Amino acid sequence: MKRIAVFIFSFFILHFASAQEKPEGLFINSKAPDFKARDQHGNEIVFKDLRKKGNIVVVFTRGSWDPYSNRYLKRLQDSLELINAKKAQLIVITPEAKESIDSTIAKTGATFSIIYDSAMKITNGYNGSYRVDDKALVRYKNSNPSIDLLKINNQRRDAYLPITAVYIVNTEGSVTFRYFDEDYKKRVSVKEILQALR
Repeated sequence: MKRIAVFIFSFFILHFASAQEKPEGLFINSKAPDFKARDQHGNEIVFKDLRKKGNIVVVFTRGSWDPYSNRYLKRLQDSLELINAKKAQLIVITPEAKESIDSTIAKTGATFSIIYDSAMKITNGYNGSYRVDDKALVRYKNSNPSIDLLKINNQRRDAYLPITAVYIVNTEGSVTFRYFDEDYKKRVSVKEILQALR
């Protein structure tokens, strides 16, 4: 009986520990972390200064190698005037380095700021990164030899990707809208984003 009790206790401890490591993102009314970074044009993006101008739509994306990300960024680009008409700005954050961001722009026509998130610092601040397991890395490479996430993202030992999340952050720095789904094939509609911008 004692062994069973120890086993059950161990199971719950291990289950709880693994659940704690799972990214949850930011929640409504939480404070979005400020950051400084450079976009694809070399412009310094100071988040605190940017949000003084109005709401910011913050999009986390996997990269140019992911067709779901490319299609979504293309939809955002097609609706950029509608987003700007709501006095909002759009920024995209990706773990991919400059060369791959250039590929994203070529595939999507993106004119909004795309920020290389070196060492996933911004994504980790939003509690939105996860480690890509070795099997998935092999699957990506087998499907397309150019998909070497460690190389594409300038990561050394382990590959990390962001959950494909979208937030709206207001002028005070609070999250007023959140979309956070571990299924990278699902994305929030532009219509929902526009409805949430007020």
